[in-house]
Amino acid sequence: MVDLTRAPGGSLSPVHPADFYSGIVVDAYAELKSFRSDPGPYAEFVTRHGGPALELGCGAGEPMLDLCAAGLQVDGVDSSLDMVQRCRQEAERRGLVVEVHHQRMEELALERRYASIYLAGPTFTLLADNETARRGLAAVHAHLAEDGAALVPLWIPGPTPPEQLGVTRSTGEVAGTELRYTPLTETYDQERRTRTTSCRYERLTPDGTEVADRRWVVHWHTPSSFRGLCDDVGLEIMEIVGDDTNQPPSDTTASSTATLRRR
Repeated sequence: MVDLTRAPGGSLSPVHPADFYSGIVVDAYAELKSFRSDPGPYAEFVTRHGGPALELGCGAGEPMLDLCAAGLQVDGVDSSLDMVQRCRQEAERRGLVVEVHHQRMEELALERRYASIYLAGPTFTLLADNETARRGLAAVHAHLAEDGAALVPLWIPGPTPPEQLGVTRSTGEVAGTELRYTPLTETYDQERRTRTTSCRYERLTPDGTEVADRRWVVHWHTPSSFRGLCDDVGLEIMEIVGDDTNQPPSDTTASSTATLRRR
């Protein structure tokens, strides 16, 4: 995945995907995101399979910190340093003692294994190609206890409706600052299973406007393609069900959840 950000002088320069959620993007994401994870299913998963647990792509701590506040032992890991710092600050604000690591999922190298490993929401789609996704699942295998389980939500996005492209979402002015997000253009490639959206983030203050232009790449997996990746790294799918039907999904089911174990 290649992300772009506006460099001095207005040109576009490449940004590593681990840095996509940084700076202005982190601030805008926190205020404008449309998806919020319900902690309930993840708390139930960790309770069933035991601790310690690990949330991959924990971001600023949602839903991990709610699980910790409920007395569950959950560590977190995220590739964005800004997100990790936010998570640690929020944990401190809530009086929680947590372990949060700054590592990429596909390069995970922690010192312990976990009885429960999960991703909250469609985080797995941020691994931008099959090889990175395969390495991410290999890392899950390496960090999963012998009798442990992993939970991976899958999501097949549709294209952004054309009428939404170019439309800005805004926080409105709060304490003299306004954050804006605008999806500009998009490429939807069903063969490669990728959706690439060029986005603009803006921060407007009395001192001026900060702009970051990025490419947001979503790489999705059908149940069949995901099963092939699991087979490659020695993971077995214990169960995979459609989120709306609670039945085995087809390769066109928009969202489903897979439960994995080591072979």
